[in-house]
Amino acid sequence: MYKELIISFIIIVAIIFGNNITQGYTKNTVTELSDDLTELKTIMEQKDEEIKWEEVDKKIQNLEEKWDEKYSKMAFYIEHNELEKIKINLIGIKSYANKHISSEVLPQLNNSISILNYIKEKNALSLKNIF
Repeated sequence: MYKELIISFIIIVAIIFGNNITQGYTKNTVTELSDDLTELKTIMEQKDEEIKWEEVDKKIQNLEEKWDEKYSKMAFYIEHNELEKIKINLIGIKSYANKHISSEVLPQLNNSISILNYIKEKNALSLKNIF
């Protein structure tokens, strides 16, 4: 009887501890990537002739490198289709930026930020997500 209670308690503590670690990592990752996307969005909202495309390309490349690094860790505990949506949007952002079409980059940026926030909310430990 006591053995089962102890094992159950250890499992519950491990689940809560693991959730706190993954939730913290997800929150930090989403905040970091959202800040980078918002910064890029600010640049893209300028008039086309004022946009420094070399700077945009550099920021997109840094963003892709950061995403690839974070993706490998987040793939352990987050649905892959959610993560793939971000990757697809990053590819769209890069392709439109290479063609210097700022009007098409902005929706991709907004969509990426929305998906990141959705991932953060979906993986948060809350009563809404439990029931």
